[in-house]
Amino acid sequence: MRLLATLLMLFGPMVLAAVAQRKYINTPLHPQGLPFSDAVLVGDTLYLSGNIGSDKAGAVPADFSEEARQALKNLGEVLKAAGFDYADVVKVNVFLTDMARFDEWNKVYREFFQGDLPARSTVGVASLARGAKLEVEMIAVKRKASGAKSKSK
Repeated sequence: MRLLATLLMLFGPMVLAAVAQRKYINTPLHPQGLPFSDAVLVGDTLYLSGNIGSDKAGAVPADFSEEARQALKNLGEVLKAAGFDYADVVKVNVFLTDMARFDEWNKVYREFFQGDLPARSTVGVASLARGAKLEVEMIAVKRKASGAKSKSK
């Protein structure tokens, strides 16, 4: 019992601080009734849930490029709601139901990301929710106010 009390005294404040730093972000586009948040902010890191590119009515565009564009726009709204933007994104994961659309995906992706690009993974999957052809998720880290930009070259 004494050990537990000592551990709580030593590590309790760190655990409480970590829990207190969490902020759950939901935009007006968040699908009602689904058991997840649009994003969770922990410290300076924003973890964005996957987005299938549905519109405000929940419909998924038939055209692949429009679906991809809508997914990235929706994620942009989540970034904005948390005080972030595309330049803060450090990691992107994309899930495609048809890897033959990889080049088409890259074309749309480049509309949103230029210059120093985030790390990225692309995974082929059998199917996605609501018949979507892709799902995109992101991790963003808030840039420091100094505006200094790291160079990777």
